[in-house]
Amino acid sequence: MLLVINPDHPEPRKIERAALALAAGEIIAYPTDTLYGLGCDLSNKRAIERLSSFKPTPKGKQFSFICPNLGDIAKYALVENATYRLLRHLLPGPYTFILNATRDVPRIVQSKRKTVGIRVPKHPVPVALAAALGRPILSTSATDHMGVALIDTREIDDSYHGLAMVLDGGTGGEIPTTIIDLTRSPVEIVREGAGAIDEFI
Repeated sequence: MLLVINPDHPEPRKIERAALALAAGEIIAYPTDTLYGLGCDLSNKRAIERLSSFKPTPKGKQFSFICPNLGDIAKYALVENATYRLLRHLLPGPYTFILNATRDVPRIVQSKRKTVGIRVPKHPVPVALAAALGRPILSTSATDHMGVALIDTREIDDSYHGLAMVLDGGTGGEIPTTIIDLTRSPVEIVREGAGAIDEFI
């Protein structure tokens, strides 16, 4: 089901409707500052399993956590002062940062290295959605079977059967986030995407 939403000023009733769907264990799609995302409630194990069946991830690849702000990150990732300063400088933005997980992170979404991928998008819709839900959204990108970004919301709705809704904020982006592993020394650029990497070169 497509639900048209204002990408710059998302309507509170529509955000609340989507948040209730997430809280009920549903999977939804939504725009971000990069690709459209597919997401579920981080605290719902059954929803996580459904999301995994929607889009199985290659071995070693993780889902990411969409947090509404930096204040929520420390609950799910170990953040030292220097790391926090870096995150504050670059977020919100088109980055996924890999950090060491805290004990609050469900094991089902941790990597073998006990790390998590954290996102704070620079887009009002996912930020408002995570804030309304009251906890992070477990998220992955909406792509076809070849890994190519789906930019049309009708195509997303048709490609993923069983979505509770697609928040239609217009045509999506085609460049994914830049993934940066901050648990490595030196820092590792796992994937170069929409976010600049000048600070890490």
